[in-house]
Amino acid sequence: MYQNYTIGQTEFVLNYNYDLPQNHVARLISDFVDSIPQDVLLEDSRAATGRPSSHPAIMLKILLFAYSRQTYSGRKIEMMLDENLPMRWLAHDYTYSYHTINNFRRSQHASKLIKHAFVYFTMALKDHGLIQNDAVFIDGTKVEADANKYSFTWRRAVEKYHAKLREKTSKLYEELVEKQVVQEMAPELVTSAEGMEVMEQELAEKITKLDEEIKQEPKIIKGGSVRKRRRRFLKKLRHQLSNDLIPRAKKYERAEDIFQGRNSYSKTDHDATFMCMKEDPMMNRELKPGYNLQIATHKQFVLDYGLFSNPTDTRTLVPFLTQFHALDFFKHIVADAGYGSEYNYTMILDQFEKQPVIPYTTYQKEQKRKFKNDPTKSQNWQYNAEDDYYIDHLGVRFSFYRYSRRTDKYGFERDFKLYRADKHQLSEQLDELAKTPSGRQRYMQVNPTWNYYKAKVKDTLSSDEGKAIYRRRKFDVEPVFGHLKRDFGIRRTHLRGQQAVENDIGLALMTLNLTKLGQSISRLETNFINNLKSGLRFLNQSKIVVQILLLENQKLIVNSQPHFGVLFYLLIFLCFTVIFHFMVAEIDSFSIINTCTFKNIVSQRIAIINT
Repeated sequence: MYQNYTIGQTEFVLNYNYDLPQNHVARLISDFVDSIPQDVLLEDSRAATGRPSSHPAIMLKILLFAYSRQTYSGRKIEMMLDENLPMRWLAHDYTYSYHTINNFRRSQHASKLIKHAFVYFTMALKDHGLIQNDAVFIDGTKVEADANKYSFTWRRAVEKYHAKLREKTSKLYEELVEKQVVQEMAPELVTSAEGMEVMEQELAEKITKLDEEIKQEPKIIKGGSVRKRRRRFLKKLRHQLSNDLIPRAKKYERAEDIFQGRNSYSKTDHDATFMCMKEDPMMNRELKPGYNLQIATHKQFVLDYGLFSNPTDTRTLVPFLTQFHALDFFKHIVADAGYGSEYNYTMILDQFEKQPVIPYTTYQKEQKRKFKNDPTKSQNWQYNAEDDYYIDHLGVRFSFYRYSRRTDKYGFERDFKLYRADKHQLSEQLDELAKTPSGRQRYMQVNPTWNYYKAKVKDTLSSDEGKAIYRRRKFDVEPVFGHLKRDFGIRRTHLRGQQAVENDIGLALMTLNLTKLGQSISRLETNFINNLKSGLRFLNQSKIVVQILLLENQKLIVNSQPHFGVLFYLLIFLCFTVIFHFMVAEIDSFSIINTCTFKNIVSQRIAIINT
């Protein structure tokens, strides 16, 4: 027997069921978005007339659900609104074009809304005890940009050719001033595109004036017309300015504005920077346009994220911690050795007042026996704190010489102590060893502040608490990137521009959070049900045991000789019966999920599990 399959007949459907399972991720997404206040969801200024705009709550719901199904194309999301039942349930049967979807997820309001969503998600986790106050884990990864990998522009090349262009323009300006064609200008204006346009305008005026004078000249002039020769010369210079110098100057100036301190950018995505990626199939360290993604996690939940153009992680830690909204929840900041620097340690301890659990670059190397027994390392030299001098492995004495302060290109100052080898050592042989091959005295430098931070980090990482915290980094923040790139397939961005890419990554990370939370709750519910079944089996076995004991001891009970073993099993049976009915009643409480907010759902489920 087969199901009824009749085609070509008119069907009349009275009811279309939009109901979803209680544990469906669409319900969790809907409840989470509805928990965000309306004053955050809605824009501050909106026109009161005209066609109503798409509600941000609905747009956020459909984008989160689409990302949970690994659908990132605007056209495919539009198709899901017609064909996917959970998507239609979330959108309240509204349909939106891909233009509307793409415009929303790259807008400034969407950026603000996604940032607030992470704040409310973090607060929900904190309110329900899913966040401890011990440590937050920070790490970064590079995401390839949606840009042509061969459309690069390098700052060094632009600076080189722009300098040559300025030199060429200066010579041209001096020639025009010498021939009294243009008036004198400020030196900084001469080499700019604006100054070149002024020179071109003055040349055009001179050429126009010469045209009028040439019209009044006789047709034949002995030896040729001087004004015509001058006009040809000025036209040549004007052509050179308008077709070569001015366009190149504008291009270089525009490129320098786009760089904003970076060394490169892509022509198809100006916010993307060329950097090395881990995915390098050619094994030639090919540079590709991309972004540096930084995230802060706790128990594999992403609490905040940031997108930076720095290829290295060292200079991204302080800006990221400055924007991190939940920094006050934690005592320790945990990261890998790529974040260990004097500047980062100073900011974490002094400004943020947190404890860094971040090894420096050479921490693992310094723990090895080979390094500790290497006499050429200055850390292993003999030091006299009273007289402040070092003695190296050759026996050369280095006495304190002077203090030195250095400022890096980012403006951070470092204080050093310089030690110089004494000119008069204990022997002539040491006098020779105290000099460089060129005959100068040897120097060594020590950074006391950096040594203090290194010792402090060593003590932290060597303690039992520090080891336990740093050990968690491997299975807390690292798996998040694995889920993002492998499970969600986001190895390359889907939009272009800093804000659009940041929104795109934020939606993916929030979807990852909600998916993980839903799976965790479902897993806890499954374990809870399995425990109930085990308790039920134990209860049935207890019934059988009690019945056997009652039959065997029936004679003693009739003769008013109570058996305490029977009474004990009866008491256990009664207790398990009460507990079982209580747990079944708690299971029935899951039926009210539809009427609860996101926070209430999380709190109810966690409370039931704890009970």
